[in-house]
This record gives sequence, structure tokens and C-alpha cells, in this order.
Amino acid sequence: EMNSFENRVYQLGTEDGGMLIAKFYRPGRWSDAAILEEHAFALDLASQDIDLVPPLADSAGATLRAFGPYRFALFERRGGRSPDFEDAEQLRQLGRFIGRLHAVGKKERYQHRPTLDVTTFGSNCAGFLLEHDFIPTELIPAYESLTQDLIQRVSWCYERCPNLKLIRTHGDCHRGNILWTEAGPHMVDLDDSRMAPAVQDLWMFLSGEREDCEQTLHMLLEGYTLFADFDPAELNLIEALRTLRLMHYFAWIARRWHDPAFPRAFPWFNTARSWEQHILDLREQAALMDEPPLTWHAVG
Repeated sequence: EMNSFENRVYQLGTEDGGMLIAKFYRPGRWSDAAILEEHAFALDLASQDIDLVPPLADSAGATLRAFGPYRFALFERRGGRSPDFEDAEQLRQLGRFIGRLHAVGKKERYQHRPTLDVTTFGSNCAGFLLEHDFIPTELIPAYESLTQDLIQRVSWCYERCPNLKLIRTHGDCHRGNILWTEAGPHMVDLDDSRMAPAVQDLWMFLSGEREDCEQTLHMLLEGYTLFADFDPAELNLIEALRTLRLMHYFAWIARRWHDPAFPRAFPWFNTARSWEQHILDLREQAALMDEPPLTWHAVG
């Protein structure tokens, strides 16, 4: 069994000595229609030589399979190493890859998968944590007032993007989800794919001081804009999206706390210290959302 919190993922040997990956979907997380939308996007990408590992179809062309009550999909096993995020050419190549993914992602909308927005990743998450007694009593007033303030600030960030377009994104595009080979970058799946701003698939590659972030951003967008347009107004959303990710992360663990794997994996979670640190992290986000966005100027 391989490491995955949302699904059960197994490596299987085949009769001819090859290896496949079987991903069993956690019951109740996604509807069949939502999974099939993800599969259709992955197959569309693969058909255009965009290097994402698509699900394998059976003889009838179906990609979503069943074993008793369990739904699963099969994938080729693909390896790779982590990219070198200090290498300007690898950053440009990664930008080209995401630009090509988004050029396909813009063509259609998801009908059955959720949208990453202030409701699903913000207010719903704060509401769940407040309603289910996860937050230490003495910290509830601070958390409640802070998250109300943050949700307002996130909304203001979105207002600075008057022409915002939501597209099908990878959704969880961070350094650990990119694999590199001699052929370049590839991704393993689209399990968190949803409608979101394009910048959602770019901001998690930025780290360090402002100057470092802008330098990385310029390299990524130099490659990205060869294949897809990028609206600079979306740079107003970077700290808003980081805030939503922080809020969603704690709610995600809380929603799964009944699963024995979660207390084992996150023993720090349900402690006063972790909530104090979480509130400090969120306060820092309030300040960051007040700062000017990163700058980027399209070339040509």
C-alpha cells in the first residue's frame, strides 16, 4: 500500500512483470460523475501529449471500475524526482507545462466538482470547526472574530480581480506533486482538481522573500504565457488563496478525525498549542493580504 490519506492506493504486479497503480476512492468523497469528469480531463490532456498519468480504460472504454462496493481506477506506474526549483530553465519548462494544462482546462467547465472559493475553503471550514468543538474554549472568540475578518479580507482580494475567470485546474499544484524525468515534468493525478483561478496552480511554487517570489514567478510565467494568457490582477489572490488553504487544511483534518489514520498521522492537531499557532499563522495572513501584490509585467 502506498501513502494516500484520501484514497487507498496499491501497487500491483501484472502477469507480464509490469506494475500498475490501483486507486480505490474513499466512499462519499466524490460522486461517480465528479470522478468521471476528472478522468475525462486527464484523458483529454494525455491525448494532447500533456504529461499527466491518465486512468486506464477497460475493454468497454470505462475508466471507473468497481470491486464489490468499492470504486477504483488503474494507472500506469510512473516515477521521477523532484524538480530543481533553483534552475531557471526548469521553472520555465514547468510554466510551459502548466500553461498547456490550463489551455485545455479553459475549454470546458466542471459540472460536478466543487469550486475553490471563499465559501467552500473559508466560511464552511471555519463553521465546521466552530460547530464541532475542535477549538479550545478559551480560543474560540479569537478564532471566530479572526476568521470573520479574514473572510472579509479574502473577499476584498477577489474584488481586485473584476474579470476573474475560473478554469479547470490541477488544484493541489505544489512541489511534492510534480515529478521530473529527462523528458520534463509530469503529474500523477487530478484528485483535487476543481474550478479555480489560474494562479492556484502557480502560487505554491513561490517561497522566500518577495524578491525571490517575483523572480520565480517571472520564470514560471515566461513559460506559461507561451500557451495561456495570464491576468496580472490574479496576483492579488495569492495571499487570499494561501489563507483559504490554511483554513481548509485544519478543517480537512478535523472532518477526518474519526479515521484512525488521522490521529496517528497528525498527533499535534488537537492540542491547544497547535490552535494557538494556527491563529498566529492566520493573523500573519491578515497582514500579508494588506500588502501590495507581487508584480509581473508581460514581455512583448
